[in-house]
Amino acid sequence: MKIMLETERLILREKNRNDVQNMINLNSNPLVVQYTGDAAFENEAEAEKILDYLLKQYKDYGYARWAVELKDTREFLGWCGLKYHADKNEVDIGYRLLQQHWGKGYATEAAAACINYGFEQLQLKKIVGHAMKANTASIRVFEKLGMLYLQEATSHCSEGVVYSIER
Repeated sequence: MKIMLETERLILREKNRNDVQNMINLNSNPLVVQYTGDAAFENEAEAEKILDYLLKQYKDYGYARWAVELKDTREFLGWCGLKYHADKNEVDIGYRLLQQHWGKGYATEAAAACINYGFEQLQLKKIVGHAMKANTASIRVFEKLGMLYLQEATSHCSEGVVYSIER
């Protein structure tokens, strides 16, 4: 297990084959995936396919979405990280947490660490965030991170917004 980042309360690490059940648990809550365009995984094979995609991103780019755990207990909270979109030549910040961990500042704490990593270690010039307009909690996280509204966009077949932050 490769730890990528640590914050005051969190560890962000590369996902691995042991995370398949964590991924299934995360995506099985309709409220967690409500604004993502994703559906619950039908089986382990679907979760493994996403995991394979992440492992390829780690290899190709050195980063992707990382597992987020509490530092003191190592409890799995969800994921957060940067993702390179070759079709747009852009990097976005994304996060998804188990519902029982919402409202505790974990998404903001993890995302801030990822943005700092992107600017300081990867020398990125700009990071964007995409959200559905109705996802006001995610938009509040963007704003807490210092991201600025960039434009409206179609997000997961719904009305969305794009925020950005530059180094």
